Amino acid sequence: MLVTHPDIQIRAQLLGAERAPLLIIDNVVADPGRLVRKASHHGFSRQGAMFPGVRAQAPFSYREFLQTLLQPLLQPYFGLEAGRFEFPMCHYSLVTTPPSQLKFLQKVPHIDSTDGSGLATVHYLFDGWGGTAFYRHRQTGFEYIDEARGRPYFQCLEQQSHQPDATGEGYINGDSALFEQIARVDGVFNRMLVYRRNSLHSGCIDNRQVPTADPLAGRLSINSFIDVVR
Repeated sequence: MLVTHPDIQIRAQLLGAERAPLLIIDNVVADPGRLVRKASHHGFSRQGAMFPGVRAQAPFSYREFLQTLLQPLLQPYFGLEAGRFEFPMCHYSLVTTPPSQLKFLQKVPHIDSTDGSGLATVHYLFDGWGGTAFYRHRQTGFEYIDEARGRPYFQCLEQQSHQPDATGEGYINGDSALFEQIARVDGVFNRMLVYRRNSLHSGCIDNRQVPTADPLAGRLSINSFIDVVR
């Protein structure tokens, strides 16, 4: 069983000009080291073409923990009514891809879905490997991509991808020719972020060193996608 830390701390902020909600929860679980130890016994593998690393299934008890933790926060912070959680994804994640091997879409901020009611969480189980940043697309001014914005945004991004200055040599880590960073949250051990899946975001990865694939020493997190079903 996972239980909340006795000194859990929750703060909220609004992102950029479009004011999408972000929750920052510190001291999430009472024994985060247990989650790290469990990860060390998992077999990680590449899953999907976009994530620049390897993943493994998170414990099922973690889903139950998230539902208990987040249900009371849905309405006041995200305008969502309480309901049953469904998890399109709930995985341990380790970033392991060298900057020189990234594809274009891995060098720019991304969204996880165009559905504005879907949530994402990232639970940092590391120290010293950077956090998460949120971005505005300069040409369109978009900070989130919903269904109405999806077609024009991705058409614009495709055109821009051919520009010689479209990206740097590796992971985005601040302002670029195409994107402006509007917020950045440090990766603090046992900190969780909760945000809408359609907000433009990216991990903050130091291009001078590639994180190790060892769950005990690498950039380990638990990443979840949540749909609330009533």
